[in-house]
Amino acid sequence: MRIAVVGVQGAVEEHVIATKDAMRKLGIDGEVIATRKKGIVENSDGVIIPGGESTTISKLIWKDSIAKEIILKAEEGKPIMGTCAGLILLSKHGDEQVRKTGTRLLGLLDVWIKRNAFGRQRESFEVNLNIKNIGEFQAVFIRAPAIVKVEKGVEVLATFENYVVAVKQNNILGFAFHPELTNDSRIHEYFLKLALESQ
Repeated sequence: MRIAVVGVQGAVEEHVIATKDAMRKLGIDGEVIATRKKGIVENSDGVIIPGGESTTISKLIWKDSIAKEIILKAEEGKPIMGTCAGLILLSKHGDEQVRKTGTRLLGLLDVWIKRNAFGRQRESFEVNLNIKNIGEFQAVFIRAPAIVKVEKGVEVLATFENYVVAVKQNNILGFAFHPELTNDSRIHEYFLKLALESQ
């Protein structure tokens, strides 16, 4: 199995480590590759889009054709997981900030997203969430987005305050927080199980 982590910006190395850890726990023989170039995503069994700055990531993945490869992977039924900024990029509908910055979205999750829903960087926090299919999870929110509305076909996995913060739509997973910044690999294991099912 080969998992591609979009290595343009953000917590890339943390996702690589968390995915390798999850592979080890599940007994999966595979590799995890951080990539900035086209060609790797195309030949992978799943894709992770980390957090970072969504406008910057968007520009780079469209410029380097990685965006098109991600969309094709999604259409093939391979799992795509976005965390924090990755969730913003997977969304179909952006807020005013997304429009103002001209951030081009991938449109793979039928949700309405709000950037920086929980405030700026210094307002980062951790909270215990009950996540469907995962259980209780210590979630790290850093300048996190949130989902304000989901369309039919989107399964809500977790909520916090009045927001949706984790969703699944077919083979697409979106999390508003950073699972890679904990020692708990269950979200990455869940993603890998979807990759196994899609093989």
